[in-house]
Amino acid sequence: MYILVKYVHVASVVLSATGFFLRGVLMFRASPLLNARWIRVLPHVNDTILLVAALSLAVMSGQYPFVVDWVTAKVLGLIAYIILGSLGLRAGSTRRMRIVCWLAAMAVFAWIVSVAVTRQPMGFLAALT
Repeated sequence: MYILVKYVHVASVVLSATGFFLRGVLMFRASPLLNARWIRVLPHVNDTILLVAALSLAVMSGQYPFVVDWVTAKVLGLIAYIILGSLGLRAGSTRRMRIVCWLAAMAVFAWIVSVAVTRQPMGFLAALT
């Protein structure tokens, strides 16, 4: 069961990253497609599946935030990603700010994945030290 949930989680991560990237491209091109109902709803459905899978994996493995350092790093990175993503796709006051926040959110996303793959709280940033 653990392997199945892990694959659901990884598939949801890939869909989330792809969707975020594409929504950013649509926003910067001022595409009317961005207002399509399915484009607004689908990310929430996927992110719910992603969150349920993540919580299930934490329970199954006994690795919890604020107990296991790399899981804590992922949760804190997720909070940063959500804030930056929100500023990048909607709330940024200027186009330049939205672009910077969108790019920063994608970098944080990549860091979160590197933390998950390495199971080290620094992820790819460890190479800089």
